[in-house]
Amino acid sequence: MSAAPLRELLAAATQRLAEVSETPRLDAELLLAAALERPRSYLHAWPERVPEPDRATRFFAWLDRRQAGEPIAYLLGRREFWSLELEVTPDTLIPRPETELLVELALERLPADRTCALADLGTGSGAIALALAVERPRARIVATDLGPAALTVARRNARRLNIGNIEFREGDWCAPLVGERFDLLVSNPPYIAATDPHWRQGDLRFEPATALVAGEDGLDALRSIVAQAPAYLWAGGWLLLEHGYDQGEAVPNLLRQRGFVDVSDHRDATQMSRASAGRWPA
Repeated sequence: MSAAPLRELLAAATQRLAEVSETPRLDAELLLAAALERPRSYLHAWPERVPEPDRATRFFAWLDRRQAGEPIAYLLGRREFWSLELEVTPDTLIPRPETELLVELALERLPADRTCALADLGTGSGAIALALAVERPRARIVATDLGPAALTVARRNARRLNIGNIEFREGDWCAPLVGERFDLLVSNPPYIAATDPHWRQGDLRFEPATALVAGEDGLDALRSIVAQAPAYLWAGGWLLLEHGYDQGEAVPNLLRQRGFVDVSDHRDATQMSRASAGRWPA
């Protein structure tokens, strides 16, 4: 593909990306706008303009990588979540819109008019913790992750967004919380079964397997968190967990078996089972 007017570049790129993306036109626009360092509206306002050679070269390189399956978020190094622009890298899971359900469920359970304490387990890029910090500035938030590289990204996001009410700690799930209790624990842990072939396909191939896969049935991380959580919750505190679309019975059962009450399962915007909640009894 050679340099051509923006309209032609977008048409050709859209056709190429149709093989690998459910949103080929959007992908093409995002990549071209980023290569030009312009908003997407520029592409529609000036469709006959021909990009400068270095901009076109950057676009073609990104297009090749996207056609090979590499996610847009990793190509551009950013992803929006809860109206926050977050840095993401191959060391972090890419934040997804359906995870915003966890933020909504947490906000329903966290008072806006007084202080509270919460922890985000396996924070990755920091998406959930940062969204909650913005919405609940009086909250004390701890965000944990086993991966130091992911925590580096999360800390950079917090600094860039000027969010100061989060403490980032390295460790596995609740391990960095020893000696403390919280009003709410939230987590989007890995929940794909190792036997599920989908995590080796499409965009998921490029994301860290440790953030996706959790044992033969996909429940290993969820079991661990449910087992650990009561030791770190105040009486009446909540545990909120994202899970797979086919785990809407298994995860509530884990919560009930552990002794949680007021257990509920929640669906995302596509009406897929996506998150479960349980309260530790008083």
